[in-house]
Amino acid sequence: MKEILTVVIPAYNEEKNLPEVLPGLISYCKSNDFRIIIVNDGSTDRSRKVLQPFEREDLLSVFHHKLNKGYGAAIKTGIRHCETEFVITIDADGQHLPEDIGTLSRYIREKEGDMVVGSRKGLRSSSYFRGIGKGIIRMIAKILMTVPVHDINSGMKIYRTDLALKYIHLAPDTMSFSDIITLIFINNRHLVLEHPISINPRIHGKSTISMETAFQTIMEIINIVILFNPMKIILPIAVISTLSGILWGLPMVLMGRGVSTGSLLGIISGFIFFLLGLIAEQLSQIRRNQR
Repeated sequence: MKEILTVVIPAYNEEKNLPEVLPGLISYCKSNDFRIIIVNDGSTDRSRKVLQPFEREDLLSVFHHKLNKGYGAAIKTGIRHCETEFVITIDADGQHLPEDIGTLSRYIREKEGDMVVGSRKGLRSSSYFRGIGKGIIRMIAKILMTVPVHDINSGMKIYRTDLALKYIHLAPDTMSFSDIITLIFINNRHLVLEHPISINPRIHGKSTISMETAFQTIMEIINIVILFNPMKIILPIAVISTLSGILWGLPMVLMGRGVSTGSLLGIISGFIFFLLGLIAEQLSQIRRNQR
């Protein structure tokens, strides 16, 4: 049977989790003829040594970054080495169940989708503040664009490999990779679906996701919106500035006192913002067509 799926696992300082996660995952992938790629992202613990015995497995490949490049960079390395029709990303901390890999694989083929997000909707977040951060990210994403899925933050996603290779240069090397690659697929009018998955508690260690990560993700979302639809952000600013100038100056005009400096500043600023939006649209089109 031809291999159709590669499981990509980014790993950073997961020496305790890998020996517990990999045996069961390898067994499951053997029975389903899936491949596994592990990217050791410059770990400073014993992860490299822990991975050595597993490298003897025919279905498993390990790649090492000399330095820590980031969660997204590790996934990109894995995707670039995929030779199967589909690629699925999971975490190395034991939260994702091997059985859900098969579930998402069947679902994307049945629905002829381009991406399926493993949704944790309804499941309790491991941290109260982390849950709030994810909620804020989802809210901002949905304000700025149409997002047909709930859990854009999910680290378990399956894509068509050819499309993933086409777009990964637009996604960041940071933890926000999962959110941004989803928004890229959506903006390019690919079929992005969602399917429930189960989540286990992290086996060992602590998550590296923080409020700083959430802030970086929000900035990356704004960047990707500006890339695909800059007028979505710039046009409202131009309209608000212009209307503010008109409303500020209208009473003075009606009283015969002329146009105030503040009113002119608002109207001219709105016009300048509109022109900047048109320029941004042209630059966006050029950048999107570079590859």
